[in-house]
Amino acid sequence: MITLPDDPRLSLARRALGPFRIVHDPTLPPRVLRLVDADGNEFFAKQHSERDRYIRELHAYLAWGAHMSGHVARVVSRQDRTCTLLFTALRGVRSDTVAPGSPEEEQAHYEAGRVLSKLHHATSVPRTGAVGTELAQRLHEWIVRADRAGLISTAERDRMSHSANVLSNTLMDSAVCHLDYQPRNWLLGKVFGMCDFEHMRRDARIRDFARLEFRRWQASPCLRTAFFAGYGTPLNDTEQRLLESFGAIEAVTALVRGHEQDDLALSAHGRTVLARLA
Repeated sequence: MITLPDDPRLSLARRALGPFRIVHDPTLPPRVLRLVDADGNEFFAKQHSERDRYIRELHAYLAWGAHMSGHVARVVSRQDRTCTLLFTALRGVRSDTVAPGSPEEEQAHYEAGRVLSKLHHATSVPRTGAVGTELAQRLHEWIVRADRAGLISTAERDRMSHSANVLSNTLMDSAVCHLDYQPRNWLLGKVFGMCDFEHMRRDARIRDFARLEFRRWQASPCLRTAFFAGYGTPLNDTEQRLLESFGAIEAVTALVRGHEQDDLALSAHGRTVLARLA
């Protein structure tokens, strides 16, 4: 971990915390630092490389954090000019580090459903057509990118275009969604915590389950059961079919990003999801 004296994260922490020390944490991305102040309180300092993600994450904490009170960090300070945030650290272990098939993994999914339900129910708008139209447009744009890069066949392009047409003609509930809701962004401790809000925005409520559906639940259906036991409302047949349509977005974004970032695992995931849509 390399930091410079004029690192915006350190400058912000000095002004807000006074004396502090940096704690080496190899599980964190390079843009995030774990800090401890003179009283032993832990914080995270995060600098965004993209201003729109900084604005989105800051807005999420300030506007929607109250709906998840006790389960999310609190913003301590910020510097808009450098897109830097300082917030409290929630105690717990990342849920993707617990043993697969363990009671802790199942409990994490139950708590994840329970907490997400609070956010969704507090911000839900029933059966609107606008969100489906917007999602269809985004999907078409991703399809064009994949097609230009030679990542999909004509049949695959047509199959995903059909999913886009389904979305554009479907009324669906909207809600404020996390949109990267998976175990790496959950903390399991005395209380369940969630983090990483840079993707959070109003979207189709059902779409917030897509990463779990296509990355976790296929191999472990018991985790789906635990999640919806916590969420309180299982998917009906119509909602499950809608979730399948979101698989096209999951597939094409994984293919394009995997290609652009030379991420073979992400590309393989895109291929797996795309095959499921056949």
